[in-house]
Amino acid sequence: MGSARGSARTVAVFGAYGHTGRFVVAELLRRGFVPVLSGRDAAKLAEAAAGTGCEARPATVEDPASLDRALAGTAAVVNCAGPFAHTAAPVVEAALRAGIPYVDVAAEIEANADTFAAFADRAREAGAVILPAMAFYGALGDLLATAALDGRTSADEVHVAYALSSWHPTEGTRRAGAVSRERRGGGRVVFTGGGLRYRHDAPASAQWDFPPPVGTREVIAEFTMADVVTVPSHLDVPEVRTYMTVGAAREVVSPDSPAPAAVSADGRSDQTFMVDVAVRYGGTQRRAVARGTDIYAVTAPLVVEAVDRILTGRTRTAGVASAGRLFDAADFLRALSGHLRVDLPA
Repeated sequence: MGSARGSARTVAVFGAYGHTGRFVVAELLRRGFVPVLSGRDAAKLAEAAAGTGCEARPATVEDPASLDRALAGTAAVVNCAGPFAHTAAPVVEAALRAGIPYVDVAAEIEANADTFAAFADRAREAGAVILPAMAFYGALGDLLATAALDGRTSADEVHVAYALSSWHPTEGTRRAGAVSRERRGGGRVVFTGGGLRYRHDAPASAQWDFPPPVGTREVIAEFTMADVVTVPSHLDVPEVRTYMTVGAAREVVSPDSPAPAAVSADGRSDQTFMVDVAVRYGGTQRRAVARGTDIYAVTAPLVVEAVDRILTGRTRTAGVASAGRLFDAADFLRALSGHLRVDLPA
């Protein structure tokens, strides 16, 4: 799908001038794709186009015709423009009209759940690939859990623990968080008993034993991330819990935290991360771990590897699907060895 309708290496990036969007454009160029830059701010698009040599096509989600022009002749679209509660559905609709795959980097739990619910039947009937949450939050934990299960499609519990050295939020992260908090009415969401539930109590803290060199850290025990949508979308698991180190959790919600600061020419920050996934079934526990630098920057190789596999037919299904359902999880993670250190169970 995609290459028949447009150039097989031309990929539209909506929100191309945002923090994550810039990383995605750079990675597409590095991998030999031809990005088409899109978004609502024509001035920022022109500046990004001048810096990359890419074509710019302004578009807004309020104007479907502008999205159609932005996607014309492309093989796929990557949506990097949050809040995804506002942008996902219009860009998915444009991708379906164009007959091309859609990929986004949404970390918003409800927005991802909406994409699965709203487009599952239409995407499946059209043979379309709609891939939400192809990002650090949502995709990486899902891929690790799927690889750890090694062919099993069910588990009693999946636990995804995040250790971040810091979490300086982007403007997009702050906007998305505000939209999510508004939708929840001040509550918080968890995945338990086989579904998303809302609670209004405070999450508990706990201790999580991360592998060396991180070691035992205090975590927020229900700091819920997009993995609670992606993992149970294709695995039969009644309990999915995500955890965040306390320092990072405090930083991301603090109004005083600075934006990410670049320490290298490619814009990468010095933030380090570890993602420790434990899957449990019967009396067995299996763990998979990923380590790397900069949660926003590492989203780019995740996205571009996904786009490449979709456009070359290396997918396991069609319709709305998470990364763990769409790809061979262990093989996908191995392909990211230049960007992540991944340890899978033997």
